[in-house]
Amino acid sequence: MIEKAAIVQGRRRTVRLLPSVVTILALCAGLSAVKFALDGSREVALAMIGAAAVLDTLDGRLARLLDATSKMGAELDSLADAISFGVAPALVLYVSFLQRNSVGWIIALIYTVSLVLRLARFNTLLDDDTRPDWQREYFTGVPAPAAALTALLPVAVHEQFGNGWWNTLPAIAVWTVFTALLAVSTVPTLAMKSVSVAPQAAAMLLVLVALIAAALVTYPLILLIVLVVVYLVHIPFAWRSARWVAARPETWHHKPAERRAQRRATRRRPALPPLRVSTARLRLRRPGGRNFPEDTPPR
Repeated sequence: MIEKAAIVQGRRRTVRLLPSVVTILALCAGLSAVKFALDGSREVALAMIGAAAVLDTLDGRLARLLDATSKMGAELDSLADAISFGVAPALVLYVSFLQRNSVGWIIALIYTVSLVLRLARFNTLLDDDTRPDWQREYFTGVPAPAAALTALLPVAVHEQFGNGWWNTLPAIAVWTVFTALLAVSTVPTLAMKSVSVAPQAAAMLLVLVALIAAALVTYPLILLIVLVVVYLVHIPFAWRSARWVAARPETWHHKPAERRAQRRATRRRPALPPLRVSTARLRLRRPGGRNFPEDTPPR
């Protein structure tokens, strides 16, 4: 009996290590992106950053699902994110396009420092128990994986369409700094856990997933470009949604369908009351100033 309990306990410890294993795999994928960029395989480097982003999404969900969250795991995840999404994309950009000019290294440093600051702020907000519940469903600024893929958009465009204005030093510098500012900004962005799908839209979602899987196999670079553009387009809508909920925090505990109905109802302006005119006071006059016969007072 004691041996069986020891075996069960050992299995539990092994299972609890699974999220940390996924985090280490994400770290290795991010560092491998630098290696492939040095070898000139920029498309594989993009795939490594994408794999790191997927693994980074999975490790947190696994930790919550297995009840394996720990302080060490959180610190390990933060350090892995700093390397995979802060250091690795900056080096990929520098090796690919920015090393031709000394300004390029400054641009890479700006991006890396911004991502590290964004991760430090994220860790600080996790320990803030005074935040309202609805704020926990939004990210403050663009999260690190999305920022990394957004910063590498010029690499994807170059690999798909060849040379152009998109891989010149001014264009890449402006785009990289823009991405860094999005990461350290306070603009709210939607978290995946806050996105809900209506039951009637489940079939369409499955079809969309199948299309994305097909595009990932046949046109991976085009898929990356489209996903980055869609993500950037969603930011104004997320900002508007966060402002609406901030003004009505009590609605956050309602079902998503109810919140959507309430939001649509507030957008509709109330109809103006019908204009009522007393016919007794209405006097219609001719251009010459004389009253119409029906409005002429009796003699």
